[in-house]
Amino acid sequence: MSATNITRWIGIGLLGLPLYGALTFWSSMNPQPDPSTHYEAWSRFVTTDHYVWTHVMGSIVGLILAIFGTFALGAFLANSRAGRLGLVAMVLTVLGSTLFLPVMGVSTFAAPEEGQAYLAGIEEFSKLPSIFADTMLVVTSLLFVLLLFVGNVLLGVAVWRSETLPKWTGALWAAGAVFMYPLGLVYAATIGAQSTPPTVLVGALLLVIGGGWMALSVLRRPSAETVGVGARPRVQ
Repeated sequence: MSATNITRWIGIGLLGLPLYGALTFWSSMNPQPDPSTHYEAWSRFVTTDHYVWTHVMGSIVGLILAIFGTFALGAFLANSRAGRLGLVAMVLTVLGSTLFLPVMGVSTFAAPEEGQAYLAGIEEFSKLPSIFADTMLVVTSLLFVLLLFVGNVLLGVAVWRSETLPKWTGALWAAGAVFMYPLGLVYAATIGAQSTPPTVLVGALLLVIGGGWMALSVLRRPSAETVGVGARPRVQ
């Protein structure tokens, strides 16, 4: 396959990054009620078709697109001056995304059943004691948040250092991760709400801008035929 085709395929793959940001933004626009304080309202919310659709398309499909986009970005950065950092960041980010997928599956398909049980009068369902699976869910959640935060920030740093993509795309991408993960946790800890914090909307918007800028930069690159993927010489 020619260098032109490889670069174009990578550019198409990079489109997964802004699409992931856009789907995350869409799915976070109408956050669920806090189940710790408004359990009945939460139960009604999670049993709607809208809840399932936003989680399937916004969270699960969005994460799949993020994985494809991250692989494409790692491949593009591989031959740049930040190639090693980009590959390490790619592995951490993809690992975090894959750990996030089963958690999203539980939220998408199990939460509606829990809400339906409560609305049907089985109120004891919400009072069941925690079991080992609940502990592992918390541990997995903390791990994927850490991996996604570190991995995405390192991806942003790698883009900044690579000299193959506009530097500010890396800054936007790293900033998006900051808003989505640590600031989101701080907001949740401060406000005490167990729902999607508004910082996620800001972070998702930054991912749309940064990821879209990266993808367009690669797809519009006129020198793809003569320069190897991710090579440094022809950077603007």
